[in-house]
Amino acid sequence: MPELPEVEITRLGLEPHVTGQVVVETIIRNNQLRWPIPDNLSQLLGGQMIRVLKRRAKYLLFECDQGTLIIHLGMSGSLRILPLNSPPEKHDHFDLIFCNNRVMRLRDPRRFGAVLWINKLQTHPLLAALGVEPLESYFNADYLHQLMRNRKISIKQLLMDNHVVVGIGNIYASESLYRAGINPQTTAATLTHSFCSKLVIAIKETLTEAILHGGSSLRDFVNISGKPGYFQLRYAVYGRNQQPCYKCGCLIVLIKQGQRSSFYCPNCQK
Repeated sequence: MPELPEVEITRLGLEPHVTGQVVVETIIRNNQLRWPIPDNLSQLLGGQMIRVLKRRAKYLLFECDQGTLIIHLGMSGSLRILPLNSPPEKHDHFDLIFCNNRVMRLRDPRRFGAVLWINKLQTHPLLAALGVEPLESYFNADYLHQLMRNRKISIKQLLMDNHVVVGIGNIYASESLYRAGINPQTTAATLTHSFCSKLVIAIKETLTEAILHGGSSLRDFVNISGKPGYFQLRYAVYGRNQQPCYKCGCLIVLIKQGQRSSFYCPNCQK
């Protein structure tokens, strides 16, 4: 599933192609995604200009004068910018057609993505309860330490709670904990302020590097040009069960936490 780096890469790729463009119409070939695409979306969007393209957690927000188009890539979704007459393929479910004869096309084989229209952005149920953005300055050691003081769950599970911090996901949580030298099974409430500081730095570094290297393409993710990311070639622990740690040579261990796979070095992560 695309996480924060992959969604941010998509946003950066789309931004110069969509901002300032006027929507002519939408084409819905299959509206049965995670939630049905509104049937009247063409009427709602037609003639509106996309003023700005933002990201909140893993949602892309196309802000217009009279509302916001929300797109979520789900588990297998990708967005492309194509010439107007490009023939659709099997899993191309939604088109946004601009006045410059270009199309933004959503491809989603598994159909877990979403295309929604909302009028009140901040109060929408999908966005209202989200935690902080990990790459913003207000995600810092003080915030994390205060939040974890009474949390009895593992630090790995806490990092994947979108009510705490958004978009990190399974891969980047494992990689960040390795960089910070923290065992994923450590109870969140026991982490000192010093380790919270190390972890915040590790999270920011991991996510930033993932964006610079095009994100992770373990299954379906491609950017708007259809190219995969390469950050998976830089994984230190994720997917490396029983392979030697790059730092100490100890074998990487795989465990299950909340039905998700966690990878760590038992020597480097105490």
